[in-house]
Amino acid sequence: MEKFTVLKGIVAPLDARNVDTDQIVPKQFLKRIQRTGYEDVLFYDWRYLDDGKTPNPQFEMNAERYKGATILLTRDNFGCGSSREHAPWALKDYGFRCIVAISFADIFYNNCFNNGILPVTLAPETIEQLFHEVRTHENYMLEVDLVNQKVTKPNGEKIHFDIHSFLKERLLNGWDQIGLTLRYEDLIDKFEKRHPLRL
Repeated sequence: MEKFTVLKGIVAPLDARNVDTDQIVPKQFLKRIQRTGYEDVLFYDWRYLDDGKTPNPQFEMNAERYKGATILLTRDNFGCGSSREHAPWALKDYGFRCIVAISFADIFYNNCFNNGILPVTLAPETIEQLFHEVRTHENYMLEVDLVNQKVTKPNGEKIHFDIHSFLKERLLNGWDQIGLTLRYEDLIDKFEKRHPLRL
């Protein structure tokens, strides 16, 4: 998994509350067995018109100014609903490495760390101000520093965010679930060699 230390990128707004995983990736796309290739179906029902191909001009994120965004700005309870891991897969495939919100659903929050995405929780008034600034200034960018747990705005203002130390360590080192296990590879090897003898 790719390490996360510092990210500077364009911010795209998704002004919605209680965005569930079926809105992030609709159920008809869950038949795929691959973990990649979901970028085109992210927010599918919102991004496209009824033909499923034509970009919806009313969907704010489709605006040209947000092309190439790596940071998603949204509201509270993002990622609620089912526990499907397709949601962070699609967000990452689209290019998002960081999601800034008021709050996240618990399972989705942990799935982000399994897939190299940093979920940042900020106060409602801070999120509101960021929405205003993103819409007022084209190509609005934030710098997200996981090492120092700071979000830096274009004017230099720094906003602190909290994160559990273990989850922070995972992203800094690029440890997914397999990576966490492989840290103990030597001990696992020793156990496997001794175990048959014990039996």
